[in-house]
Amino acid sequence: VQLQASGGGLVQAGGSLRLSCAASGFTLGRYATGWFRQVPGKEREWVSCINGGVGRTYYSDSVKGRFTISRDNAKLYLQMNSLKPEDTAVYYCAVRFTAGCGTQPGLYRGWGQGTQVTVSS
Repeated sequence: VQLQASGGGLVQAGGSLRLSCAASGFTLGRYATGWFRQVPGKEREWVSCINGGVGRTYYSDSVKGRFTISRDNAKLYLQMNSLKPEDTAVYYCAVRFTAGCGTQPGLYRGWGQGTQVTVSS
């Protein structure tokens, strides 16, 4: 099982980025998959999740209304709009081997290297 995030970069506040997550070793739509982020010195923070099967989506309060999670047969995505400097972090994707979402990093597997998102003010 492996997931690898990509698509990060440097963007000005108010701008947009679209992150992608390539998944291998499992059927993407069958399980819950999520996005997390982490800044140095802080715990990994849950951002969003899409559950297995019907694909219901969930968001943390800090990104609700600005970020959109989606998937196709091969990849997981995170569309990030109206970016703020506080969104600066390394973003990771991971899978939870059940259909239901969760917010705790320990529930998830398949962490890759992450992708850096930097939002300048």
